[in-house]
Amino acid sequence: MKKVTLSTLFFLCWTASFSQYKPHGTGDLLQGLEKLKVVGSAMYIAAHPDDENTLMITWLANEKKVRTAYIAMTRGDGGQNLLGTEKNEFAGLLRTNELLGARSIDGGEQYFTRANDFGYCKSTEEALATWNEEKVFSDLVYRIRKFKPDVMITRFPPDERAGHGHHSASSLLAEKAFDAAADPTIFPEQVAETGTWQAKRLVWNFYNRGFTNTPPDDDSEFITVDIGGYNPYLGASYGEIGSSARSMHKSQGFGARLFRGERMEVLRHTKGEPAKEGLFDGINTTWSRIKGGEIVETYINDIIREFDATMPENSVLALLQLRKFLESLPSETLVENKKKELDELIPDFAGIHVEVIADDFAYTPGDSLKASVEITNRGTLSASVKEVNLENPSFRLNEKAELETNKSVSLPVAVLLPTDFDITQPYWLKEKHPLGYYTLSDESLRNLPHSPDPVVAKVTFDIEGQTFTQHFDIKYKYVEPSFGEIYRPLEIRPEITVTSNLNSLVFSSMTPQEILVTAKAGSDKVNGRVSLKVPEGWTYFPNFQNVSLEKKYDEQILSFNIVPSKEGSKGIITIEAEVDGKTYDRSLHSIQYQHVPEITTFPMADISALKLDLKKKGKKVGYIMGAGDEVPTALEQMGYQVTLLSEDDLNKSLKGFDAILIGVRAYNTKDWLHFYHDKLMKFIEEGGNLICQYQTRGRWADWQNSIAPYPLEIGRDRVSQEDAEVRFIDPASPILNKPNKITSEDFEGWVQERGLYFAEKWGEQFKPVFGMNDTGEDEKLGSLLYAPYGKGNYIFTGLSFFRELPAGVPGAYRLMANLISL
Repeated sequence: MKKVTLSTLFFLCWTASFSQYKPHGTGDLLQGLEKLKVVGSAMYIAAHPDDENTLMITWLANEKKVRTAYIAMTRGDGGQNLLGTEKNEFAGLLRTNELLGARSIDGGEQYFTRANDFGYCKSTEEALATWNEEKVFSDLVYRIRKFKPDVMITRFPPDERAGHGHHSASSLLAEKAFDAAADPTIFPEQVAETGTWQAKRLVWNFYNRGFTNTPPDDDSEFITVDIGGYNPYLGASYGEIGSSARSMHKSQGFGARLFRGERMEVLRHTKGEPAKEGLFDGINTTWSRIKGGEIVETYINDIIREFDATMPENSVLALLQLRKFLESLPSETLVENKKKELDELIPDFAGIHVEVIADDFAYTPGDSLKASVEITNRGTLSASVKEVNLENPSFRLNEKAELETNKSVSLPVAVLLPTDFDITQPYWLKEKHPLGYYTLSDESLRNLPHSPDPVVAKVTFDIEGQTFTQHFDIKYKYVEPSFGEIYRPLEIRPEITVTSNLNSLVFSSMTPQEILVTAKAGSDKVNGRVSLKVPEGWTYFPNFQNVSLEKKYDEQILSFNIVPSKEGSKGIITIEAEVDGKTYDRSLHSIQYQHVPEITTFPMADISALKLDLKKKGKKVGYIMGAGDEVPTALEQMGYQVTLLSEDDLNKSLKGFDAILIGVRAYNTKDWLHFYHDKLMKFIEEGGNLICQYQTRGRWADWQNSIAPYPLEIGRDRVSQEDAEVRFIDPASPILNKPNKITSEDFEGWVQERGLYFAEKWGEQFKPVFGMNDTGEDEKLGSLLYAPYGKGNYIFTGLSFFRELPAGVPGAYRLMANLISL
């Protein structure tokens, strides 16, 4: 339970752990007081990061001033990444933090279920079956009971109109949970903690085809709301704020223009009592809904009336008295959350700035953590610090410190971390998990956006004779000259991490391949040795490497050569370090982008290893990088000499390359690429092979006639079932026979999907190679097309090589070798 209490700091901690200091002006203070008067809540429900209507969340949180949550079924783990190479769980981590960034702008709170985004699927049934419906449904019911929303809003309908099985499943679960949360016989083990809850109504944030906000054309009940209003306290319209929040989804390419003006949204009735005029019809959102709370609104109105914009600290005593009165009210969710809102407001009114800054950003279990509580009283009130406490590990500083006006005080904190202190790892990634959902070792953390902060400080103040306590996460702060102040979350690291330069190894011969292992110290004087655990039949040399790391963060690069088994096989290579009789098998993975905090995790130090029978022709391959592309590394492991081609390179001779590959979404991300159409076509004409991987229709008009030598139109067809039957259109096709004989076995073990964004229309010069389809759909022929052109060949493929090759799928390697060798 203590961890859940600390988790209430998550929203504040995200903003504090990344962005530069954000001042709170008098408009923000008045907005906070007005919001304090409203005792209501809303929950928005959808499937992924970026599904949410950020303008609607902004309007709910800032115009209606209700506590607003967005619960996403998944963390977007299966989505593409326009910014880098993060995939799967790492993509989910990035997108989780993008969501937290969006909520820091629009004023909502963020939650999740344990469902894993396993990739695009076309049916509700597949989504629910893969997610483990009962567990995910339990998570949703739990959060509804815990949050207690007055209204619930879904983004999608519960049927095929949603366009994605995850989308429709999120709506179907929401409809079930609307009733189930009120039924004590459903998940009764939750009720002692959460109680039951019945929301007033469930509505669908309706849209017609193309996400147009027009009313439904049937006789269903609905209301319309204008969410585009202007808030003078915040100095922005809800469209501007919501658009800024939307732009946090940068990995998905969802930067948005700032929207201004009227924005009508349709809310279609689904369950409960229909709304007639407003979303909160029939819901008491005043303090009179709390027994004994009738006077609170009058009290807040008095504070607003007496508010002095030039001396906001004059309101602090009244706010402290209000805080004391709230303690006398029943301890229920509505009251407890208003206490938290008030606790956040009081320091801002007082002008007291507090942060707890560690001497370093990372420590190991058993280390002495040193930090300082840095406080500046920018107001004029008489204030002091009474004590500073840490709860885990235990620490108490009883030294009283006076807070003089506009002077800073620094109080030292030093505590010894237990030797069994947990490393900082996302709670949903601590255990291995099946395809569709995460395994939680601590159910009390369910729904939370990330793990609780490892160490939290509790600071108790005396302000004009009144006692006030607030919690602060401990973080690290540094200055980047080109950016300014940057806050970094506190990390608890292993004593040593061992990180390979490769995530996977692929062998087509017995020639050894080298891996480079970075051994990095988490503390001073780390001495030990590093060795490998390899699959049966595999060997490596040398048998071990000694490491001697004198200083914390020192690194040593170790070289190992891997020799595969003689026969084809697949397995895992694990890197292990032994230090003082203890074994460490964690690597270090860091996600760094300017729009989110630095995200450090410690996954298992594993390398997937594959030995396969692979024949190939040609040696030199040029590669035009796409978005989040790891295909070049796979090509190098196949034995090709790979050159990454820039725009400058395309201005030079391309002779000498046997093939050129265009990475996924390269035409979408490289504005210059379509200008080199003639140059690439000449490369084919003179005998080269050009392989274009999937592209989307973004900015299609710019390059639709610059992608192929013959007419070719990309569509939105995909086959999302990774085990869908693959039929060979022409078994005699050279792509299926040379130099590797492709059979149905080569399509076993594929991950997430067969492919996406297949060709939709093409000229008669093209020959389709495969037919495939998801269950219940017509056959699709556009996954792989080829056409001779001059002395060479043009190939378009929507097959997901960008996933299958890094995942070590043998058939994907054999098929790619045939494409290059054509």
